[in-house]
Amino acid sequence: MIGRPYTSKVFRAVFFDFGGVITSSPFEAISHFERSNGAPPGFVADVNMRNPSENAWAKIERNEISIHEFDLLFRQETRELGVELSGAELLPLLTGAIRQEMVTAIERLRSCDLILACLTNNVLTSNSSPRLAELLTKFDIVVESSKVKVRKPERRFYEIACELAQVEPSECVFLDDLGINLKTARQMGMTTIKVTSAEQALQELSELLGVELI
Repeated sequence: MIGRPYTSKVFRAVFFDFGGVITSSPFEAISHFERSNGAPPGFVADVNMRNPSENAWAKIERNEISIHEFDLLFRQETRELGVELSGAELLPLLTGAIRQEMVTAIERLRSCDLILACLTNNVLTSNSSPRLAELLTKFDIVVESSKVKVRKPERRFYEIACELAQVEPSECVFLDDLGINLKTARQMGMTTIKVTSAEQALQELSELLGVELI
Protein backbone atom coordinates (compact mmCIF):
# COMPACT_ATOMS: atom_id res chain seq x y z
CA MET A 1 0.00 0.00 0.00
CA ILE A 2 1.30 3.44 -0.91
CA GLY A 3 1.90 5.84 1.93
CA ARG A 4 2.67 5.79 5.61
CA PRO A 5 0.88 6.96 8.81
CA TYR A 6 0.55 10.71 8.49
CA THR A 7 1.20 13.55 10.90
CA SER A 8 -1.41 16.03 9.67
CA LYS A 9 -5.03 15.52 10.69
CA VAL A 10 -6.15 17.08 7.40
CA PHE A 11 -3.67 16.31 4.64
CA ARG A 12 -2.39 12.94 3.53
CA ALA A 13 -0.56 13.94 0.35
CA VAL A 14 1.51 16.73 -1.15
CA PHE A 15 1.59 17.05 -4.94
CA PHE A 16 4.43 19.02 -6.53
CA ASP A 17 4.69 20.39 -10.05
CA PHE A 18 8.23 20.01 -11.41
CA GLY A 19 9.29 22.89 -13.68
CA GLY A 20 8.98 26.22 -11.89
CA VAL A 21 8.54 24.52 -8.52
CA ILE A 22 11.26 21.95 -7.93
CA THR A 23 13.36 23.61 -10.60
CA SER A 24 13.68 27.29 -11.40
CA SER A 25 11.30 28.77 -13.93
CA PRO A 26 12.33 28.54 -17.61
CA PHE A 27 10.72 31.91 -18.32
CA GLU A 28 14.03 33.80 -18.28
CA ALA A 29 15.56 31.50 -20.90
CA ILE A 30 12.39 31.73 -22.99
CA SER A 31 12.46 35.54 -22.78
CA HIS A 32 16.04 35.54 -24.07
CA PHE A 33 15.00 33.15 -26.87
CA GLU A 34 12.19 35.54 -27.85
CA ARG A 35 14.51 38.56 -27.91
CA SER A 36 17.16 36.70 -29.90
CA ASN A 37 14.62 35.78 -32.55
CA GLY A 38 12.89 39.15 -32.83
CA ALA A 39 9.71 38.09 -31.06
CA PRO A 40 7.91 40.40 -28.64
CA PRO A 41 7.91 39.66 -24.89
CA GLY A 42 5.42 36.96 -23.96
CA PHE A 43 5.12 35.73 -27.55
CA VAL A 44 5.66 32.04 -26.72
CA ALA A 45 3.08 32.17 -23.94
CA ASP A 46 0.61 33.85 -26.29
CA VAL A 47 1.15 31.13 -28.90
CA ASN A 48 0.61 28.39 -26.34
CA MET A 49 -2.62 29.99 -25.07
CA ARG A 50 -4.22 29.73 -28.50
CA ASN A 51 -6.22 26.54 -28.93
CA PRO A 52 -4.60 25.32 -25.67
CA SER A 53 -6.04 21.80 -25.75
CA GLU A 54 -4.99 20.96 -29.30
CA ASN A 55 -1.97 23.10 -30.19
CA ALA A 56 1.57 21.83 -30.69
CA TRP A 57 2.44 22.25 -27.02
CA ALA A 58 -0.57 20.27 -25.81
CA LYS A 59 0.04 17.49 -28.31
CA ILE A 60 3.70 16.94 -27.46
CA GLU A 61 3.01 16.98 -23.71
CA ARG A 62 0.47 14.20 -24.29
CA ASN A 63 3.06 12.40 -26.45
CA GLU A 64 0.77 12.51 -29.47
CA ILE A 65 3.45 13.86 -31.83
CA SER A 66 7.21 13.50 -32.21
CA ILE A 67 9.71 16.26 -31.55
CA HIS A 68 10.11 16.70 -35.32
CA GLU A 69 6.34 17.01 -35.76
CA PHE A 70 6.22 19.45 -32.84
CA ASP A 71 8.89 21.58 -34.46
CA LEU A 72 6.95 21.76 -37.73
CA LEU A 73 3.63 22.51 -36.07
CA PHE A 74 5.10 25.07 -33.65
CA ARG A 75 6.84 26.81 -36.55
CA GLN A 76 3.52 27.00 -38.35
CA GLU A 77 1.67 28.36 -35.32
CA THR A 78 4.29 31.02 -34.64
CA ARG A 79 4.61 31.95 -38.31
CA GLU A 80 0.87 32.59 -38.46
CA LEU A 81 1.30 35.06 -35.58
CA GLY A 82 4.12 36.94 -37.26
CA VAL A 83 7.45 35.45 -36.08
CA GLU A 84 8.52 31.92 -36.97
CA LEU A 85 10.25 30.16 -34.06
CA SER A 86 11.87 26.75 -33.88
CA GLY A 87 10.14 24.34 -31.53
CA ALA A 88 13.20 22.09 -31.54
CA GLU A 89 15.35 24.97 -30.24
CA LEU A 90 12.76 25.92 -27.64
CA LEU A 91 12.39 22.53 -25.92
CA PRO A 92 15.89 22.37 -24.35
CA LEU A 93 15.22 25.71 -22.64
CA LEU A 94 12.54 24.19 -20.42
CA THR A 95 14.95 22.55 -17.98
CA GLY A 96 15.70 24.91 -15.11
CA ALA A 97 18.16 24.60 -12.25
CA ILE A 98 17.16 22.34 -9.38
CA ARG A 99 16.15 24.28 -6.26
CA GLN A 100 18.06 22.54 -3.49
CA GLU A 101 15.80 23.99 -0.80
CA MET A 102 12.87 22.21 -2.44
CA VAL A 103 14.79 18.93 -2.52
CA THR A 104 15.65 19.32 1.18
CA ALA A 105 11.99 20.00 1.99
CA ILE A 106 10.86 16.93 0.06
CA GLU A 107 13.34 14.78 1.98
CA ARG A 108 12.04 16.21 5.26
CA LEU A 109 8.44 15.56 4.25
CA ARG A 110 9.27 11.92 3.60
CA SER A 111 9.97 11.54 7.30
CA CYS A 112 6.58 13.12 8.07
CA ASP A 113 4.74 10.14 6.61
CA LEU A 114 2.97 11.97 3.81
CA ILE A 115 2.36 10.63 0.31
CA LEU A 116 4.52 12.65 -2.07
CA ALA A 117 3.80 12.94 -5.78
CA CYS A 118 5.28 14.81 -8.71
CA LEU A 119 2.71 15.96 -11.26
CA THR A 120 4.41 17.19 -14.42
CA ASN A 121 3.52 18.20 -17.95
CA ASN A 122 6.57 16.97 -19.81
CA VAL A 123 7.99 15.88 -23.13
CA LEU A 124 9.17 12.30 -23.60
CA THR A 125 12.77 12.23 -24.81
CA SER A 126 15.60 9.72 -24.88
CA ASN A 127 17.94 12.09 -23.04
CA SER A 128 16.76 11.73 -19.45
CA SER A 129 19.22 13.29 -17.02
CA PRO A 130 20.57 10.90 -14.35
CA ARG A 131 20.23 13.74 -11.86
CA LEU A 132 16.59 14.17 -12.77
CA ALA A 133 15.93 10.44 -12.58
CA GLU A 134 17.49 10.31 -9.10
CA LEU A 135 15.36 13.23 -7.93
CA LEU A 136 12.15 11.57 -9.08
CA THR A 137 12.91 8.54 -6.90
CA LYS A 138 12.19 10.73 -3.88
CA PHE A 139 8.49 10.66 -4.76
CA ASP A 140 6.05 7.86 -4.04
CA ILE A 141 4.25 8.64 -7.30
CA VAL A 142 5.23 10.41 -10.53
CA VAL A 143 2.50 11.37 -12.99
CA GLU A 144 3.84 12.48 -16.39
CA SER A 145 1.63 13.89 -19.11
CA SER A 146 3.72 12.20 -21.80
CA LYS A 147 2.93 8.81 -20.26
CA VAL A 148 -0.68 9.13 -19.07
CA LYS A 149 -1.66 11.01 -22.28
CA VAL A 150 -3.52 13.77 -20.46
CA ARG A 151 -2.06 16.99 -19.09
CA LYS A 152 -2.67 19.71 -16.56
CA PRO A 153 -5.12 21.42 -16.35
CA GLU A 154 -7.28 18.55 -17.64
CA ARG A 155 -9.33 17.14 -14.75
CA ARG A 156 -8.44 13.54 -15.60
CA PHE A 157 -4.76 14.23 -14.91
CA TYR A 158 -5.52 15.09 -11.27
CA GLU A 159 -7.93 12.19 -10.95
CA ILE A 160 -5.16 9.79 -11.99
CA ALA A 161 -2.84 11.27 -9.36
CA CYS A 162 -5.44 10.85 -6.62
CA GLU A 163 -6.25 7.30 -7.72
CA LEU A 164 -2.59 6.31 -7.64
CA ALA A 165 -2.09 7.92 -4.24
CA GLN A 166 -5.36 6.46 -2.93
CA VAL A 167 -6.47 9.83 -1.55
CA GLU A 168 -9.36 12.24 -1.99
CA PRO A 169 -8.65 15.67 -3.50
CA SER A 170 -9.54 17.30 -0.17
CA GLU A 171 -6.64 15.41 1.42
CA CYS A 172 -4.06 16.96 -0.95
CA VAL A 173 -1.94 20.08 -1.09
CA PHE A 174 -0.84 20.95 -4.63
CA LEU A 175 2.00 23.31 -5.55
CA ASP A 176 2.30 24.75 -9.07
CA ASP A 177 3.63 27.97 -10.54
CA LEU A 178 0.77 28.37 -13.04
CA GLY A 179 -2.62 29.58 -11.93
CA ILE A 180 -4.39 27.74 -14.75
CA ASN A 181 -3.12 24.43 -13.38
CA LEU A 182 -4.12 25.30 -9.83
CA LYS A 183 -7.66 26.29 -10.82
CA THR A 184 -8.77 22.77 -11.75
CA ALA A 185 -7.15 21.27 -8.65
CA ARG A 186 -8.86 23.83 -6.45
CA GLN A 187 -12.24 23.17 -8.08
CA MET A 188 -11.79 19.48 -7.24
CA GLY A 189 -11.20 20.31 -3.58
CA MET A 190 -7.42 20.43 -3.29
CA THR A 191 -5.66 23.07 -1.23
CA THR A 192 -3.35 24.92 -3.60
CA ILE A 193 -0.19 27.00 -3.36
CA LYS A 194 0.90 29.21 -6.25
CA VAL A 195 4.68 29.14 -6.29
CA THR A 196 6.40 32.47 -6.91
CA SER A 197 9.59 31.50 -5.09
CA ALA A 198 10.87 28.50 -3.16
CA GLU A 199 10.91 30.43 0.10
CA GLN A 200 7.34 31.68 -0.29
CA ALA A 201 6.00 28.25 -1.25
CA LEU A 202 7.75 26.41 1.55
CA GLN A 203 6.58 28.97 4.11
CA GLU A 204 2.97 28.45 3.04
CA LEU A 205 3.40 24.68 3.00
CA SER A 206 4.98 24.74 6.45
CA GLU A 207 1.99 26.61 7.83
CA LEU A 208 -0.48 24.20 6.25
CA LEU A 209 1.25 21.06 7.46
CA GLY A 210 2.66 22.26 10.76
CA VAL A 211 6.11 21.13 9.65
CA GLU A 212 9.21 23.34 9.60
CA LEU A 213 10.53 23.31 6.04
CA ILE A 214 12.67 26.48 5.87
